[in-house]
Amino acid sequence: MQAWGKDQGIEGSMITFVADPAAELTKALGMEMTHAGPPSVGIIGRCKRFAIHADDEEIKAVVVSERPDDPAGDDDPSATLAENMLEVVKKA
Repeated sequence: MQAWGKDQGIEGSMITFVADPAAELTKALGMEMTHAGPPSVGIIGRCKRFAIHADDEEIKAVVVSERPDDPAGDDDPSATLAENMLEVVKKA
């Protein structure tokens, strides 16, 4: 995660990348994908594409990019991208 953060230029910013190799946080948040999806994609057990706005240890908003025909949010991740999350933060 540190290398990815460095590559994305988030060092010193308010953004935190969090690893979840055993899916403990994913499961606790109810964000584990259970949709069968195409077997070649390996969806089961993956984390849904989501973003959380938290302030002072309080979750203000959770946004998930998923649709019945796109459970991974790969076709349209816009809900969890920075542009939309900035709007979510403004409204919170």
